[in-house]
Amino acid sequence: MRLGTLAFLLGILACIHLTSLPDSHLIYLMPVGVGLVLFTPRLRLSAFFLCGFLWALFRADLILSSALLKAIEGQTVVVTGTVASLPVQRGGAVRFEFDVEGLAFDGQSWTPPGRVRLNWDDRSALLSPGEHWQLAVRMKRPYGFMNPGGFDYEGWLFRENIRATGYVVNNPANQRLNTPPAVSLERVRHRLWQAIKAAMGDAPETSMIGALAIGVQDEILPSQWQVLNRTGTSHLISISGLHVGLVAGLVFFLASWLWSLFGVTVQYMAAPRFGAIAGLLAALVYSALAGLSIPTQRSLVMVAVVMAGVLAHRRVAPLDLLILALLAVLIIDPFAVLSVGFWLSFVAVAVIIYGMSGRTHAQGIWWRWGRVQWLVAVGLLPLLIVWFQQYPLMGMLANLVAVPWVSFIVVPIVLVGTLTIVPFNALGTALLISSGYTLGWLWPYLHWLSKVDFATWHQSAPLPWALSASVMGVAILLLPKGVPARWVGLVWLLPLIFSGRGRPAEGELWFTLLDVGQGLAAVARTRDHVLVYDTGARFSARFNAGSAVVVPYLRYYGINELDILVVSHGDNDHIGGAKSLLEQIPVGLILTSVPNRLKHKHITYCVDGQSWRWNGVDFAIIHPPDRSQRSANNRSCVLKISTSGGTVLLSGDIQARAERRLLKSHPEIAETNILIAPHHGSKTSSSPQFIDTVSPDYVLFPVGYRNRFRFPKADIIERYRQRDVRMLDTARDGAIRFKLNERVSIPETYREAERRFWHTRY
Repeated sequence: MRLGTLAFLLGILACIHLTSLPDSHLIYLMPVGVGLVLFTPRLRLSAFFLCGFLWALFRADLILSSALLKAIEGQTVVVTGTVASLPVQRGGAVRFEFDVEGLAFDGQSWTPPGRVRLNWDDRSALLSPGEHWQLAVRMKRPYGFMNPGGFDYEGWLFRENIRATGYVVNNPANQRLNTPPAVSLERVRHRLWQAIKAAMGDAPETSMIGALAIGVQDEILPSQWQVLNRTGTSHLISISGLHVGLVAGLVFFLASWLWSLFGVTVQYMAAPRFGAIAGLLAALVYSALAGLSIPTQRSLVMVAVVMAGVLAHRRVAPLDLLILALLAVLIIDPFAVLSVGFWLSFVAVAVIIYGMSGRTHAQGIWWRWGRVQWLVAVGLLPLLIVWFQQYPLMGMLANLVAVPWVSFIVVPIVLVGTLTIVPFNALGTALLISSGYTLGWLWPYLHWLSKVDFATWHQSAPLPWALSASVMGVAILLLPKGVPARWVGLVWLLPLIFSGRGRPAEGELWFTLLDVGQGLAAVARTRDHVLVYDTGARFSARFNAGSAVVVPYLRYYGINELDILVVSHGDNDHIGGAKSLLEQIPVGLILTSVPNRLKHKHITYCVDGQSWRWNGVDFAIIHPPDRSQRSANNRSCVLKISTSGGTVLLSGDIQARAERRLLKSHPEIAETNILIAPHHGSKTSSSPQFIDTVSPDYVLFPVGYRNRFRFPKADIIERYRQRDVRMLDTARDGAIRFKLNERVSIPETYREAERRFWHTRY
């Protein structure tokens, strides 16, 4: 069963790495696979692999079958359905999930896409889960940025079975329907969340108590997340496997003890069995409070497997319990493997089982607790570097105190307070306020640890061979004490630390235009230096391209500081991510046309004539001529980068007037190899004379998918097409990368290179 479960897992992994799904009729081979598992021992492992592949194929086909039709993408349609999640307030807007039951467009009914994610920019919109609404909306198919090191938003939407995103159009059609609200778990959670906020008010711990009580993490402040991430304690502020297991365990022992007190009760049922039933019910209630989200479903399954062993009166080895839980999770949700939490939780338990076995004697509770923290800290090191390119060095110190404090003090008070807040408001309010105080007492300690200069170690994403070596190193380091030469494990960890993703050769340039939606951000890298040109947009108080795209890209390649940041001008889609970037990455110098918009000790105007040379690669600012340019777009810093075999021209948002000035003052821009299209391909730029003179081999359009400006304009596309210029754009291609040395390489497009079957095709 152990090897069979791993083969089933490998079959799922094989399916999720497909760029497109095979014929769905292959699903009919599933009975054959099950038959081989049951009756053909020699082919059992292969059959498990086949079953895993076909099960993932079946579930994927089921999810993708409810897609938004391309013909109505971006159109105003009228939908009817049910509010399916807790509405999240952000400023004057509300975000919520909506189960579409009917869809009408142009007087006709269309196939509804199932669950969608909507935003409604209306302060007066008061939504509650379970309510039936008619809404006028505009939707698009799932779409997200595609960059190395970035978050796969489309993969997350697929995993959550959300088949479209969009927004509500203010329209008379928007109305709450006169039908009774559906009785739902989300409605109960919504009422509890409102009660918790009313009880705790504006206390800074309110959002974290909400996360511990009902799994609502959307209102945790970015500054709080920063402390949690830098101390490796973010897993504590959620209804995680640790908390679900702890609640189940506490209720198990308490119920078993109470059941045995009366004596006569054990004649009808053994105390451990009663405790197992009570513990499982407690885990179910706690998971339900979190909305039975995917992580809590996984935790609930693991608890259920353990309690089933108790009910069956069978002693099962811990590793077998873990394998059974893994198989159950994969059957319930094969795409849990797309979640980082899936791997972290199962690997953490596996590491604890591995590291605590083979010991001949116990050495006290604190030794055991300290060893568990050591095992998790070392065991998860490779995975944290792979997924986050960082490791919280203060994590072990933080968790030694925070885990027992939160688990044994904060969580029990939160749970009792949440369960009593509605029927016994005064008691529930007092308990929740007390839980906020107890969490507040821990916070200064975590905040202090997060401020330590070396609190977080950053490392580039390891290559596959380095990851394999590090896993071997962890396995050796965690062997029992009597095993000789465990220090060899440190040697196996060295590739994880010292291997990187390479760097350019002398005289070579690696240039990447990042996918930041409707905006611009690019990275130019030589052997020893890095420049970032623009930082994309700030989309909201909590989300910007600097922290969501640029910083993860730099971390992915092990770039922990910048020599120069060029901010071309002050438009949001170019400067919006700069503040976040500067907070996370040290920058030597900023060149910009709007120095008053940024804060840095080394900042200066970009002016024609500034130039420098890095590792045989030449950089030159060729616009603006001085500081007197009045047009914001025509103030853009224009940067030319030249190698022995090719040139890149980054033109910002210059328009036709600035283009004419460039042609007169810098005739050397003729025969440019790679041109970043001026002003994203608007009609005010890319004049015929400019294109004819520059004569690029490639033009790159930094644009967003279905952007409201409809860039690049059809006329501009036609101009470049008539001149046989190869066109690429970030909406279609994701991040676009070139290597320039004696020649210009063929471009690498990240969306094509990393395409999976759930990614939307343009």
